[in-house]
Amino acid sequence: MRCKSLVHVGRVESGLREFWSGVAMLALLGLGLHPSIARAFRSPAQSSGNQAAAPASSTAPERPALHGIPTPPGYRIGAGDTLEINVWKEPDASVQSVIVRPDGKITLPLVKEVDVLGLTPTELEKLLVAKLSNKIVQPDVTVVVREIRSKRVYLVGAVNKVGPVPLLSDLTVLQVLAEAGGLTEYAKKKKIYLMRTENGKQVKLPFNYDAVVKGEHMEQNIQVLPDDTIVVPH
Repeated sequence: MRCKSLVHVGRVESGLREFWSGVAMLALLGLGLHPSIARAFRSPAQSSGNQAAAPASSTAPERPALHGIPTPPGYRIGAGDTLEINVWKEPDASVQSVIVRPDGKITLPLVKEVDVLGLTPTELEKLLVAKLSNKIVQPDVTVVVREIRSKRVYLVGAVNKVGPVPLLSDLTVLQVLAEAGGLTEYAKKKKIYLMRTENGKQVKLPFNYDAVVKGEHMEQNIQVLPDDTIVVPH
């Protein structure tokens, strides 16, 4: 008789535990408690499923690195210059290196010959966008200068490095001589002159090295122009 009573009591206690557990679950669902509590009742499978469903982040493809050089103020494209033309996402329309011909033109895919002489890189970009618009949807063109050969000054005579010096910035006669490694010991420093073509005629402009380095006759230390020739007699 006593055993039956104990079994009965155990069943009652078990029933009460199930009852109160059910009440607690209904309270959570009915009262809409804080989301952090609700998350505690989710199964691990549900949590991992939600994480897998999150959209993967996507990043836009990077533009290719262009290998240009700084251009001097007021630079305009000239014969002999080397350009790189990149049409974004259009490798068949791009060229890594093209040299401006003596006639001032370059040859490019899709648009064939283009006259670039005297244009700035930005002006050439706009010109190519216009030419490519009927072949490519919204073309994005970038023009960079890889080498400047059209803007040079020449040195002859008693300098340590005879030949052309590229004009990548504004330079004076004294600065160009420094770019050439300076004068040799046999240079006639007071007899240097610059040859320049003006209005179809060649003019001779004197440069007294000894005076200029002393701060005298600074008017002779003029800014050089493309195709000037500096002569240093022996």
